[in-house]
Amino acid sequence: MFMYKTNSFAAIVSIALLSACGGKKTDTAALTPPPVSVSIEAVESTDAAYFDEYPATVNALDMVELRPQVSGYISGVHFADGARVRKGQLLYTIDTQLFEANYDQAVANLKVQEANLGKAQKDANRYHELAKNDAVAKQLVDNADAALEAAQRQVDASKANIRSVQTNVRYTKIFAPFDGTIGISLVKKGTAVTAGQTILNTVSTDRQLAVDFNVDQKEIFKFSKMLQQKTSASDSTFTLAFNGEKYPYNGKIALLDRAVDPQTGTIKTRLIFPNPQNILRAGMTGTVRVLTKNNSAVVIPYKAISEQLGEFFVYVPGDSSKVTQRRVELGTAIGKKVIVKKGLTSGDKIIVEGIQNLREGSVYTTEAPAPAAPAKK
Repeated sequence: MFMYKTNSFAAIVSIALLSACGGKKTDTAALTPPPVSVSIEAVESTDAAYFDEYPATVNALDMVELRPQVSGYISGVHFADGARVRKGQLLYTIDTQLFEANYDQAVANLKVQEANLGKAQKDANRYHELAKNDAVAKQLVDNADAALEAAQRQVDASKANIRSVQTNVRYTKIFAPFDGTIGISLVKKGTAVTAGQTILNTVSTDRQLAVDFNVDQKEIFKFSKMLQQKTSASDSTFTLAFNGEKYPYNGKIALLDRAVDPQTGTIKTRLIFPNPQNILRAGMTGTVRVLTKNNSAVVIPYKAISEQLGEFFVYVPGDSSKVTQRRVELGTAIGKKVIVKKGLTSGDKIIVEGIQNLREGSVYTTEAPAPAAPAKK
């Protein structure tokens, strides 16, 4: 009786184990994802013309802060804020009463010194006549000559003082240093100003303006060649845009900065744009567009690109019908396609359809997926 029960229990356990193993195989097969249906294309190189874009800042070629060279009170403002001014145009005047009084005093002092000089000259002449007859001591003659020399130096000092005072009188009038646009005045009539410290206003050139932008040091050779090429006014290599709207005049490259910034690895590049309509203003920010022509550009559909954490990848078919990711460096988008600067060469194959269902190592197939079976009623 005991033997019969033991054999029955062993048989039940064996059946249970076999059932469990069969269930695991079924579950594993169910968890294996089917191959992803994809489309594959070969990478080609082609002629391409496109614009490289760079953030840029508009700057004046010449800009000067106006500061007084003498202290005093503003007695006149002779322009309209924001107006265009001409070189030599009177902009500000500072109260001249004190400086004119100083000038009158300096002139009067010069006359006194000139009178002293005349007296010293007569004394010296008289002593020299007496010395010819040995009628005066030699020391007195020397003293007369010394007094004459001192009087002459006093006259020279008085004349220098007059020139200094005259300069201060001239400095009470402040003129435009060049043609350009003047800003909003920072002082009004009656404002006290200090020599060399108070900023009155700013004047900047406006007929031509500089547009500065930074380029990677890898592009120095490219822009250096552009700098050596002669261009015409109709050359559209360099254009400028603000919020997508193109500025109506073309620019030309003027210079590359002296050295590369070691912290950013970039170098400042300057373009010059004409500004006949006074549209451009110093301080504006926009986008420089540089026309680039490439006879062997690698171009792929943008839909073949996937982005992860700011980096761009394509899926490349590999062995055993599995895909691998390859990082690429993108250039300018051209319609529905994009230029690849690095990571692909002509002839490489990439997946262009079905990438949304792919992961690294996913199995793919180029066959269309089978249609779904109709639902049973």
